[in-house]
Amino acid sequence: MKSNTISSGEVAFVSKKNKHISINNHRQSQKHNLHHLLLTLSIIAITNMRFALAFSQRGLMPSFNKLVTHQHTEIASSYVQQTTRLQSTSSSKSYDVIIVGGGHAGTEAATASARTGARTLLLTQNKSTLGELSCNPSIGGIGKGHLVREIDALQGVMGEVADGSGIHFRMLNRRKGPAVRGPRGQMDRDLYKKNMQDLLLNGVELGINGIENLDVMEASAEDLLLDEGDAIETLAPLADVGDVASSEAGDFSVKGEQGRLEKAKSLSSAKANVSNRRARIRGVVAIDTQTKERVEIESTTVVLTTGTFLRGVLMIGHERYSGGRHLRDSEEVEPPSVGLALTLERFGFPLGRLKTGTPARLDGRTIDWDGCNIQPSERPAIPFSHIRQSRGEEPPLAASGNLIDCYQTATNEATHRLVMDYAHLLPQYDGMDGKGNGPRYCPSIFKKVERFAERNSHNSFLEPEGLNTHIVYPNGMSGPYPEEIQLQIFRSMKGLEKVEIVRPGYDVEYDFVNPTALTHTLETKSIAGLYLAGQICGTTGYEEAGAQGVIAGANAGRAAGAAYRGEKAPLPFVLGRDEAYIGVLIDDLVTKGTLEPYRMFTSRAEYRISLRADNADIRLTRKGAEHGLVTDPERLAALDMRENLIAHNVERLRN
Repeated sequence: MKSNTISSGEVAFVSKKNKHISINNHRQSQKHNLHHLLLTLSIIAITNMRFALAFSQRGLMPSFNKLVTHQHTEIASSYVQQTTRLQSTSSSKSYDVIIVGGGHAGTEAATASARTGARTLLLTQNKSTLGELSCNPSIGGIGKGHLVREIDALQGVMGEVADGSGIHFRMLNRRKGPAVRGPRGQMDRDLYKKNMQDLLLNGVELGINGIENLDVMEASAEDLLLDEGDAIETLAPLADVGDVASSEAGDFSVKGEQGRLEKAKSLSSAKANVSNRRARIRGVVAIDTQTKERVEIESTTVVLTTGTFLRGVLMIGHERYSGGRHLRDSEEVEPPSVGLALTLERFGFPLGRLKTGTPARLDGRTIDWDGCNIQPSERPAIPFSHIRQSRGEEPPLAASGNLIDCYQTATNEATHRLVMDYAHLLPQYDGMDGKGNGPRYCPSIFKKVERFAERNSHNSFLEPEGLNTHIVYPNGMSGPYPEEIQLQIFRSMKGLEKVEIVRPGYDVEYDFVNPTALTHTLETKSIAGLYLAGQICGTTGYEEAGAQGVIAGANAGRAAGAAYRGEKAPLPFVLGRDEAYIGVLIDDLVTKGTLEPYRMFTSRAEYRISLRADNADIRLTRKGAEHGLVTDPERLAALDMRENLIAHNVERLRN
């Protein structure tokens, strides 16, 4: 067995201000071919100084401050692996679980892990971006609303924070049966972020217990600390159902869905994956955001929730620049994660490229609202939180009457001509021969027009981003054309004839891991103690990410916490396809994999008649409590009351 640390570095950037390539890195010292690489980098630096100068003189230099090409990334990555590593300091505090990334998967994973009693650290580059709604300012929808209710039934935080931030609520699919109706809420983007940060950083209760056992650190995870070796023993095992009493594990011989679930648990155990194992987690390497020091933090499990940051490249038109996403209300970008991608690649994980996009933000003061169709919020507003529903309460802003109206407009034939006429200005992607591999069920406006050429219009919903802002999100209108073309497209639509763009839309292309490399607990098969959740697993959407975060965080926390306390290994926490949409989501991912961004629909669930959004607590809360994931006494009391009421009414019907 050998101990190995591969740190990472910044990719090479062409800087608008400095017009030179800056390489910031911290890598292990290897001298082979170093002089050749330095010479190559020098040549590229000179070339790109000329490139930047030429663009600047023509007035064509991008308005963003960082630009990257894959040639630069590859050479910088090669160089990074061979340059001298700076000395690191070890953190004085170790953890059971480290969560990398503070998005929707990360926040759910961190809080789930903490609820199991595990000593948990959430690493984020910037605390101010915790709880950010990076794209659309809404939570829920068809299929997605079911996931939010299930997250809440397991005492996750998304539903409660959404209730506290919602300014427009609707139940989608009302014309159909209750099984496929999906709750959806429009968020005040600033309030959602504030409420999530209050919960994670300040311990403010939002109808749920404050978060204990959770630390948050501003740092960039550069790489993993690993012990390598074939069939190496894990430090945080999960038990095999065949190794525990049948009263605890269930009957493994049962046929049908229950037997399928027990098999999934067995295949998720430490014993089942020993032959695949090539390394085990012992922590992460991070760069402290404030001090810029390189820190090694020890843990027995790590959950990666990198979102769109894994070798992320942002694009507007033919401009390409390195980053995971733009900071809101800024041209600045958050840097991508390169070192983690290189390590996953080194261990043979099946990596691919996916893309997603976000539309331009519009100035609501320049919209002719009278030319659009109003879409008012429903009253009474149905909350996501089961506790709030048991109290008979509406979400707070709905109860106080602080709701907004959304509006509907549509594209037309003139819009479609512009979309197709300027298609040659769209980005060239890495995936699918330059076309990009984006979400089929949330397509760009170009994909809509191309795919449905017979249609002369597509709806767009204009969604205000908050109570105290004039910024409007045009749902359904993503398209990373140059900014002036985006403006022409919008101004061809009714009600938007004089609209102004606040920020242009852009696309992001990033690495993902085909989830067949994972078990049903979302632990990787080849690195023990490493869990993945969110867009790194090939999904799209806040809700899908949050659902995975709960499962990954729960299993990492249960396994690592038990190991730290010297207890016997716990059973995997796995949900069946007949128990939850979360079970459908994860089973689809790990058994079938995905080659495009995966989105949840009610049609994916063969047991959807019984998997309603309004019975998620009955289906899941008791099981969550049995596995140490649900700890809130009020939540359990509300479940008892509801179960007793149902039993009473069933008895009345029988008599």
